[in-house]
Amino acid sequence: MARAAWVAPLYISVAWTLMIAYQIFTRTAVSTIIANLTPFIPSIGSWLTSKIELVIFIYGFAWVFLLSSAIPGAILGKERGVLVQFFLCLALTFLSIIMVDVLATYANLSIDNFLGLSLFFNNLVLASLYLAIPYILLIGLDIQSRRDERNRQDLELLTNTYLENSPIEEK
Repeated sequence: MARAAWVAPLYISVAWTLMIAYQIFTRTAVSTIIANLTPFIPSIGSWLTSKIELVIFIYGFAWVFLLSSAIPGAILGKERGVLVQFFLCLALTFLSIIMVDVLATYANLSIDNFLGLSLFFNNLVLASLYLAIPYILLIGLDIQSRRDERNRQDLELLTNTYLENSPIEEK
């Protein structure tokens, strides 16, 4: 529990930053991808343009899913209750919604300061990398969890084999 006391604020800060940044810059990145795709595949480009809100929602959902899966696990550990995870995810969502207003009110930071950074996402390569980040992280976390599970099973097998072949005499 002591670990959670210092790790929780760090994870929540990172989660909040990623969720806010993703909400701000996703539209620019998606528009860049569509604009560069349309000359080569006009039918898909026009379909994506008509469904841009859905595309943006899917990319936003990827971040929310990633963060709502990884952050509670990192803070609460693997043995967490569903209700506790729900309230932690609810708190993260609430923070991501209100923090833009809080920054504007108390820190004199407006959304326009962040939108100046959106020029970076007019570059096709940067926009593609930006939109791929949550999926790369999801794949990485999945591979890591499978590797951890395999290592745990290997250790368990070695332990059981050692105990079965142990020279300890039974009395």
